[in-house]
Amino acid sequence: MKKIGLILFFLVGSMLTLLADEVEFTVQAPSRVVVGQQFRLVYTVNQEAKDLRVPEMPHFEVLMGPSVSSQRSMQIINGSMTKSLSISHTFILVANETGTFTIEPASIVVKNEKYTSKSVTIQVLPPDDPAQAASSTRSNSKSNANSDAYSQADVSSKQIFVRQTLSNTKVYEQEAVLLTYKLYSRVDLAQIGSAKFPEFKDFYVQEINLDNNRPWQIEHYDGLNYNTIVLKQYLLFPQRSGTLTLDAGQIEAVVRIPTNQRSNHFFNDFFNTFQEVKKNLTISPTKITVKPLPKGAPAGFTGAVGQFQLQSDLSAKQVQANEAITLKVRLSGKGNLKLAKLPEITFPADFDAYDPKTDNNIQVGVNGVTGSKTVEYVAIPRFGGTFAIPVAKFVYFDPQTEQYKTLQTHAYTVQVEGSASTDAPVVSTVVPGANKEQIKNLGSDIRFIHSGDTNSLQIPSGSFYGSSAYYMAYLIPLALFSLLLVLLQKQAKENANLVRVKNKRANKLARKRLKLAATYLKKDDKSRFYEATIQALWGYTADKLNILPANLTKDNVQEELIRHGASESLIQEFVQTLSDCEFARYSPVVDPSLSMENCYNRAANLIGQLENTLK
Repeated sequence: MKKIGLILFFLVGSMLTLLADEVEFTVQAPSRVVVGQQFRLVYTVNQEAKDLRVPEMPHFEVLMGPSVSSQRSMQIINGSMTKSLSISHTFILVANETGTFTIEPASIVVKNEKYTSKSVTIQVLPPDDPAQAASSTRSNSKSNANSDAYSQADVSSKQIFVRQTLSNTKVYEQEAVLLTYKLYSRVDLAQIGSAKFPEFKDFYVQEINLDNNRPWQIEHYDGLNYNTIVLKQYLLFPQRSGTLTLDAGQIEAVVRIPTNQRSNHFFNDFFNTFQEVKKNLTISPTKITVKPLPKGAPAGFTGAVGQFQLQSDLSAKQVQANEAITLKVRLSGKGNLKLAKLPEITFPADFDAYDPKTDNNIQVGVNGVTGSKTVEYVAIPRFGGTFAIPVAKFVYFDPQTEQYKTLQTHAYTVQVEGSASTDAPVVSTVVPGANKEQIKNLGSDIRFIHSGDTNSLQIPSGSFYGSSAYYMAYLIPLALFSLLLVLLQKQAKENANLVRVKNKRANKLARKRLKLAATYLKKDDKSRFYEATIQALWGYTADKLNILPANLTKDNVQEELIRHGASESLIQEFVQTLSDCEFARYSPVVDPSLSMENCYNRAANLIGQLENTLK
């Protein structure tokens, strides 16, 4: 027993040693640099290593390196000690020419084993155009050392602005267009204030979720290099043809302007050296040309536009009677997937088909709406025989080939063994207009008539017509039917009351959540305040519109508000208030227009307006 314990101890120790000896050799460098700009190329390894070999870099000049630094750490958690080591080799490089260049992998030796890093691709941008750089300076530079009255006129429109760009300006109806709002800045940006983005009339809109920690990137535009960041991105699906216009918008930014003031303060270099100035950034309108879909669409076209694939799979082609089969239909690809309607499967009349189960796996990104929609049908054959499940067709328009295309599922033949009843031959019939539950098994209803001595038959005494049994035969079913009708009406009323109660309590619960938000407002607890305000808005719409939490999205809420007759301005205010609260929740500095007091008042007024509308 002791030997087994020692063996297990050494095995576990060996495994831990192997895990600890896993070598990681990585490389880091910026994805974009400017000609003449110095940058760092850093190779890092987590073990003692030697013989670092870097590749030739003809497009870059090595100013310094490698400089080696190491960092060791040790942690003891619950009696378990872990050690870590990080050794960095840093090179200072400068780009000699513009273009996109790749630095090949480097290699290093750890315990007589050679390891290689990944390659690095760097885009080298041209330097600023001198003429453009001169015109981008402040229009009214302050030369007076005592002047401190700066305004947004002192910040040139070339120093900071917002661009509204489309991935394509000529598309078909229902073809996705990527809309990007990007901020360009050559000044010190303190914060981004209130934003009014254009309304998207005649478009079905899908907002792309952006990473809150997305980095700034250098971009060369109109002869100058800017620090840029994406503010918003949407996928637009035009709902009609013609020339559509995306209206103008406005964003408020706060920039820091260096002042000419001098101070005797010891820390003059760190204090009183700049002034914050608000700058209104205008988003210019953009036009997009939408072409109508070609005429002559095949039968079954329901408006799907994109590139799609259709698959189907049947669980079994040979089963016993009353044994369930499953047919899955999967539509995948890229396009207006959320609006695409899956083809319906037609089962034989002798099959009991249940309501299908739908599973959506859809992603919204810069490359469009991609993913899949899967429908799972469950059907039960009740009788023996050979049955056919016909093909189902899906028609869509491909904007790349500018053609209508038709996809179809497989045609299946199902062999059903046995029968639902073994007493008699099976005969199935379908009454026109009847559903599956009305299909009758006539074979089990017909029985042989017993032939015997007819002399023993006797005529019953008395008359059934007019007797008490005759009237009871009418009254009892009528009474049972009336009782059943009352019970069903009562159950329907109770079910309706559940929705009504949920609808009535929506305003009360929303006010309760807003009251909680007010307590966080008094405590100046920013994170919890915005969280409670957002929950109040989402919770109200979920209860008032009877939307399940799993289906609670901005798109679904907009559709339900439209269906309930809400005005476009009210819907826009709801979406904008939610967006502002979400933005302010994660923003380090919030504009006064997005302050907690302002957001609280907007949310309270919004719930009041919705309560008056959704009666």
